[in-house]
Amino acid sequence: ATLGRLEQLGELESVISGLMRVTGRMLPEPMALPELSFEPARALGDTWALTDLWNSLGFDRLRQVFRKTRLRIDVEALVRIMVINRLCDPDSKLGVLRWLETISLPGIVPESIEHHHLLRAMDALVEHKEAVEAAVSALLLPLLDQELAVVFYDMTTIRAEGLSEQEGDVRQFGMAKEGVIARQFMLGVVQTAEGIPLYHEVFDGNTAEVATLRPTIEKILARFPIQRVIAVADRGLLSTDNLAQLQALSLPNGKALEFILAVPGRRYSE
Repeated sequence: ATLGRLEQLGELESVISGLMRVTGRMLPEPMALPELSFEPARALGDTWALTDLWNSLGFDRLRQVFRKTRLRIDVEALVRIMVINRLCDPDSKLGVLRWLETISLPGIVPESIEHHHLLRAMDALVEHKEAVEAAVSALLLPLLDQELAVVFYDMTTIRAEGLSEQEGDVRQFGMAKEGVIARQFMLGVVQTAEGIPLYHEVFDGNTAEVATLRPTIEKILARFPIQRVIAVADRGLLSTDNLAQLQALSLPNGKALEFILAVPGRRYSE
């Protein structure tokens, strides 16, 4: 039988209905489609391993430090989330919230975390800076060579945007790495020869590098019971006055501080 043109198949509906009436047959009721739901695939390997490492190293003890806060948030958990994000997929605070939707973290309910929670956790971290540093220093001690013969110290400038001025603002105009005057702050970091960070501090953007070396070393000596230190720094930290200060600096055991400083070629004659 001729049922019509291929491009006019829509007209077949009336033909089929007519044939069904003639034969006295009924079309079966269409079956209900099964209800399907799709759960997102969440990454969990790196996040679970890092969570276990965080706890096994003892960083979960920071919860004791943050119990003194008046905030109704788990500061230690929020700090842990931000640290793990830095190791897995570094992003902004808002980016951390998007990242949480793609991963699985033990004991964390992503839907309960909001942007302002992360910001408040950072405030608590600053407010309890000394207590946090003391706790972290205690955790680092078993990982360090007690002689700690060599420590590296360097500073870098970090550009900052914005025109607002805040009380105690570290964003100041200074010479940037690109050789231009820019609004910035400075970050000083001390680490062991194996790359373990011992200490860091944020300085005003117009701070002279040479002025930061002595107080930084003194803080390291006060924090860690070390027997010998050879400080290694680049030429940006060298000055005649600084050398005299370093030579006068001694360790708690009475030994003199040893140091290796790079010398700019133009100062060889000195």
